[in-house]
Amino acid sequence: MRKTSNNHQLFPCPCGSDELYQNCCKPLHTGLPANDAETLMRSRYSAYVLQLEDYLLNTWYVDTRPSQIALESTSVQWLGLSVIRHQILNESEAIVEFIAKYKIGGNRAEKMHEISHFIFQDAWYYVSGEVS
Repeated sequence: MRKTSNNHQLFPCPCGSDELYQNCCKPLHTGLPANDAETLMRSRYSAYVLQLEDYLLNTWYVDTRPSQIALESTSVQWLGLSVIRHQILNESEAIVEFIAKYKIGGNRAEKMHEISHFIFQDAWYYVSGEVS
């Protein structure tokens, strides 16, 4: 019997890092903490692409976290991520500004420009975002 390889993770990471998913965001998705707010934000973008609701909820700060995210009920196609800046405000706060490109259904591509706020409490967590 032929042994099948586990190639389903040998694809470019959705976060745009030019790394393979298995070497980039997958370790975070499987429990490794992010080293900084930008790394967490990139892994959260990849989690949206891959519809990893549990990861998104687990990395969302408890005081602002929703009870659920209805990822499967949307027809969003994520097209790319550009990080504009990662600013460390102090040892427990940071912001990451980014633009995410996406399409909904067969519509034209759109851009979401967000400044995300992160907090460090034993690990980095997404707090909130200001979309413009």
